[in-house]
Amino acid sequence: MTIDEKISHFYDVTVEEARAESAAILEQHKQNLEKMLEEHKALSTESAKVQIKAETENVRREVNKALSAEQLTIKRDWNKKQNELKEKLFSEVKQHLQTFTKSPEYIDYLCAKIKEARDFAGEDEMQVYLCPQDSDLLPEIVKRTGFPVQLSSDDFMGGIRAAIPQKNILIDHSFEGNFEAAYKEYKFDGGPHHE
Repeated sequence: MTIDEKISHFYDVTVEEARAESAAILEQHKQNLEKMLEEHKALSTESAKVQIKAETENVRREVNKALSAEQLTIKRDWNKKQNELKEKLFSEVKQHLQTFTKSPEYIDYLCAKIKEARDFAGEDEMQVYLCPQDSDLLPEIVKRTGFPVQLSSDDFMGGIRAAIPQKNILIDHSFEGNFEAAYKEYKFDGGPHHE
């Protein structure tokens, strides 16, 4: 081999080795880039999942907050409407009580309640009180029951109150007491018995 051939051969071998080495370095670099790309994709995907989860939770919290606010508003409106209806209902009840106190059945009712109180008191002393607005009924009630009845200084919407001092008992058949108890206990889920 001549020098030119040797140089040419050396050149060819060197270039071939350089190409092979270059190809290997490029392949290695390509693999590294692909690995970095996959890692970046995985990291980006994971980051996106975390961000989506955080945003989903944030949206869920916002929806729950809005829902709670709306439920509170609905409940407030519901309670307001219930109170309006309760006021209207008990206003009508009061009117019916006033109408009842003007009827002939009212005297029968008072006489029956006085009899119940007398039966309960037995031989014990008892005072029976009528509402001041029922003063015109006093003679008829005393006549029917044969029992001395007094007018109370307090207005209790009608009915009677009876006191048995020996037993320290007050029998309250006043409309005011029953009206206030019914008003206090009334619920819209079926009245006071269905809590």
